[in-house]
Amino acid sequence: MQGIDEMLTNGLSFAIIMNPKIGDFKHDTVHFDLIQQKPDLLDHRDNWIPAYLVNKDSETVLKLIEESTDEGEVMLIIKSAINMDDPVMRGLLLSDRVGYIVHDFNTSSRRVKSQLLRTEKKIIELNDCFVSKKRNADYLEQEDELFSEAPFYYHDDGFSGFSDYTALPSEYVEGGMLPYAIAIHLTYQKEDNQIFVHHFVSDTNLSQSDPKRKFKEAAIKVERFFVDKPHTDAVNDIIVRVNDSDGYPGLGYLKKLSISNHLELMNRILFEEV
Repeated sequence: MQGIDEMLTNGLSFAIIMNPKIGDFKHDTVHFDLIQQKPDLLDHRDNWIPAYLVNKDSETVLKLIEESTDEGEVMLIIKSAINMDDPVMRGLLLSDRVGYIVHDFNTSSRRVKSQLLRTEKKIIELNDCFVSKKRNADYLEQEDELFSEAPFYYHDDGFSGFSDYTALPSEYVEGGMLPYAIAIHLTYQKEDNQIFVHHFVSDTNLSQSDPKRKFKEAAIKVERFFVDKPHTDAVNDIIVRVNDSDGYPGLGYLKKLSISNHLELMNRILFEEV
């Protein structure tokens, strides 16, 4: 709950998934009731919106929305193909309670896109922009690649917003193992209307030993690459650690830095001067 409190304190607008389906929540025996755990959230309803994942359970989701003690607008997040001719799905999409629809349009036809844009809901495109590799060392094959142009063109395409999975793949993976290579994925603005992602990969990748050395090899590349580019706090964090013998923060923290860098970059592009 700490993250929610921090966002509220800083006046951020955000959505919370009310029917999570990954991790512990993939088990039917694990029940999630955020309002019951944190009832004061309803006092800050102007700052956040309940979001519901929709797959083939549109009737269940509609029931959850109707039975909720909250009566404000909600958001739907749809990552799979939808049939607008299905009366249950159409009833959910056109519900007066639904204000936002987030959809991966790579899964649906142009007809569905056109139909959704005519619903008078706020439609947000969802893109998995990250080209995932099987091994971290494989990112050496193409260290710099186009990530997204959505921040610059989403409005022209008729959308009310855009969304992505940051500089990470959309697949949720539990656990992990010590990698042979360490890779740091950082997005940056390359051209006026393009976001690229650069993969900073270690060089000594034949064994799983010495992760501190691997981190330093990747971090040195970050320092050199950003010498003439704007820095985010995440980039500065990595550069400070280059010459610190205890600078390796662990794989989890590096993932957090990739996310932080992307969010700060998007904030600059949308609300500030880069």
